[in-house]
Amino acid sequence: MESLKIDGSFGEGGGQILRSAITLSCITKRPIQIDKIRHNRKIPGLRAQHLTTLSLLAKICNAKTEGLQIGSTSIKFFPNEIQDMRIKESVGTAGSISLILQALIPAVSLAKKKLELSISGGTDVPWSPTANYTKYVLAEAYSRIGIDFLMKIQRRGYYPRGGGLVELTVFPSKKLLPLFLTKRNERNAKILCSYSNLNASEISRAVDHVRSTLEKKEFSAQIEINEEKATDKGASMLVLSHDLSSIIGSDELFDKKSAEFGNKSASTFIGCDLGVDLHLSDMLVLPLSLTKGLSIFTVKEISKHLETNLYITSKITGCKYGVGKIEGGYEVRIEGNSDSCIQ
Repeated sequence: MESLKIDGSFGEGGGQILRSAITLSCITKRPIQIDKIRHNRKIPGLRAQHLTTLSLLAKICNAKTEGLQIGSTSIKFFPNEIQDMRIKESVGTAGSISLILQALIPAVSLAKKKLELSISGGTDVPWSPTANYTKYVLAEAYSRIGIDFLMKIQRRGYYPRGGGLVELTVFPSKKLLPLFLTKRNERNAKILCSYSNLNASEISRAVDHVRSTLEKKEFSAQIEINEEKATDKGASMLVLSHDLSSIIGSDELFDKKSAEFGNKSASTFIGCDLGVDLHLSDMLVLPLSLTKGLSIFTVKEISKHLETNLYITSKITGCKYGVGKIEGGYEVRIEGNSDSCIQ
């Protein structure tokens, strides 16, 4: 089969297009060639985190590859059959474990295989979802689609040294279902806070302030605070809720310079009254592109990551999508193409 050529500079032009394209290559068994990788970045080409993700994907589907090396601006990926596997991996830096799992989980589950993975790296680092977001928000959304995984955060890993440890089990998907998430109807929230090597009283005050902020907006809030082991000091906050027609999460890292913590996640959560939060919106596109039937979700903005995933999934799977303006945000419709998936 001839390789499908992808312009790696499209949309957000970073790691997102790499992860999505190669994940879909594993699932659909379609060879992929990606050029102009991170073309507009200060340091173009593959970085350590991208290399770890692509190497793991290559390992689980026994792929032949070209160009998988630090700094490479062009790669070729020729997938084979995905197998049940047990893997131990290290990112080697504070590179985001959550971003790697975004690619691995759907690739394995949609191929109806099982993966047991032990991976070390960054659990709560800048420019990526926190480990709690993956465990509690993404897991809820994926479960409704038909993708199940179990995630245990054994040790936290903050910037700059990382050192976090996550144990992951991905289960074979039995059936993919479309998703309808259009409006938050309940006002119950949960505040999850994990911290390491910081003052407990300071963290507690920040969490109480978030709860007070939510209660002023007529939300009820449950609190869970956990002090956990880590090499570097750090903390993460997640405010989340879900009901039958919405899944919303807003996370935030402790700012080591200003000690600012909690205000951003609280205000973002309160401001999101549609079906999904901004970050979840782009994570849903890949599995929904492979379902049978129409999925609909609403979101405040159309991010570059969402735009990128809509483009790349339609190009590889042949799914159809539409975006329309609604009051307070946008409605996204995805008509999946289940014929593209291994089923």
